[in-house]
Amino acid sequence: MSSIRLFILGSLEERGEMHGHALRALAEEEHIDEWTDFGPGSIYGAIKRLAADGLIDERRTEREGNYPERQVYGITDAGAVVLAELRRETLETIVFRHDPVDLALARLDTEGLDGLGGILRRRLDALRVDRDHWLAHAEQIRKYLTLTEAHVIRHQYHRLSGEIAWHEELIANLPAIIDDEKSRKGHHTS
Repeated sequence: MSSIRLFILGSLEERGEMHGHALRALAEEEHIDEWTDFGPGSIYGAIKRLAADGLIDERRTEREGNYPERQVYGITDAGAVVLAELRRETLETIVFRHDPVDLALARLDTEGLDGLGGILRRRLDALRVDRDHWLAHAEQIRKYLTLTEAHVIRHQYHRLSGEIAWHEELIANLPAIIDDEKSRKGHHTS
C-alpha cells in the first residue's frame, strides 16, 4: 500500500489534471503530514515514479507569469485501475506499526528503573497534549470538512486515547513491573 500514490491518483481523479505544485499545495492545505505517513515534500518524487509506471501522464505544459513551466498531469486508465485497487486494499488492510517503546520496555536497564516512572509520566503528558490538540483542531476545522473527513481527523484522536489508556495502565502497574525486573536481575543465564 502506498498512501502517497493513493493521494496523488485520487486527487487527479477527483479534481482533474494538476501540476506538481498544485498537488503539493493541496497536500499542504489538507495538512497531509499530520494524518498520513508522507509529507508534501514527497510529492515530486512520487509524480516521477507514477509517470514512469504509466499511472499518470503529462497532458500539457503551462506557464503562469514569470514562474517556470510546469508539467500538468492526468491519471491514465492504468492509473484508475491501480487507484481502485489501492482504495480497496487500503480499506481492507489493518495497519498497526510497532512502537519501539515496546522493545525498550522489554529490554529495561535495571540500573535505570528509578527514573522509569518519570519518563512514562512525561510520555503520558505529551500524549494527552497531542490528544487535546487533535480534539481542538478537529473542532476548529469541522465546518470545512465533509462528514468522512471529520471521521478521519477523529481517528487520530481515538488512537491517541488508546495510547493514553495503555500508558495509564502501565504506570498503574509500574511498582509490580519494577519489582519483577529487580527480582530477575542476576538470574539470567548466558
